[in-house]
Amino acid sequence: MDFRTDLALERCEFLGKKETEGVIIEEFEAKKARVSRITVANERGEKLVGKPKGLYVTVEIPPFAQHAQFIDDSLDALVTEIRRLLPEKGSVLVAGLGNMKITPDALGPKCASMIFSTRHITGELLKETGLSGLRTVSSFSTGVTGDTGAQAGEILKGLIATLKPDAVITVDALAARSVSRLGNTVQMCSTGIVPGSGVGNARQEISEKTLGVPVIALGVPTVVDAATLITDYSGQAEASLPDGTQNMMVTPREIDLMIERAAKLTALAINCALQPDISPEDMLILTA
Repeated sequence: MDFRTDLALERCEFLGKKETEGVIIEEFEAKKARVSRITVANERGEKLVGKPKGLYVTVEIPPFAQHAQFIDDSLDALVTEIRRLLPEKGSVLVAGLGNMKITPDALGPKCASMIFSTRHITGELLKETGLSGLRTVSSFSTGVTGDTGAQAGEILKGLIATLKPDAVITVDALAARSVSRLGNTVQMCSTGIVPGSGVGNARQEISEKTLGVPVIALGVPTVVDAATLITDYSGQAEASLPDGTQNMMVTPREIDLMIERAAKLTALAINCALQPDISPEDMLILTA
């Protein structure tokens, strides 16, 4: 089975109840959100799920395109899960991955632009703000190799050497197998990310193994592979599909609105997870 998806939850759905050795799944409702925590515990689990060992969390919330209220139970669920993955203390670099010029891929850069960066707030400036308990946060948008000539992983290695963060949070658009998961799902994991892997354009791995610090990868699925969509709904064999279908991706027509709201909600969730002493209402003002 060729799993054209970045979501660990979708990969696990194909396992059913047949084989779960090495894969631990916990699911629960958190008011407006549904949370799934998947632990890939060993090599057997890695083979079954096709993902490295670690924790994968999926939070399913009301659709972004219909969700204009950001401070609610959905935000609370996201903040709780991000905090569970983050080190309790230390500085954090938030990296937005993706291409600002392509709407379905613009989640990372848009989110990074709304991160409350605090690394520069020190000394007298820190006293003047009255926010002495601020966690040190930096943010950066890596761009894409076609524009910069460098892969995101290479850029992050240079930033880490200079900024010396204790952890990295990456934000990127993902690919899903099911259209029902577009625009209402957030995945985060402790294993990092291989940018572009869900759309067949894999780049350099971004993980603790490659960067030397813990990497929490957060993303929202914004596209579905066209060939997968057609074969799933029609039962038609992929080999019989028209030429070029395998290279096409499908995205919702309200993708502009979906990306804007997804970026705002994920940025707010990251900000609130990193700065628990600041209320969500005040955080929206600080990052407006």
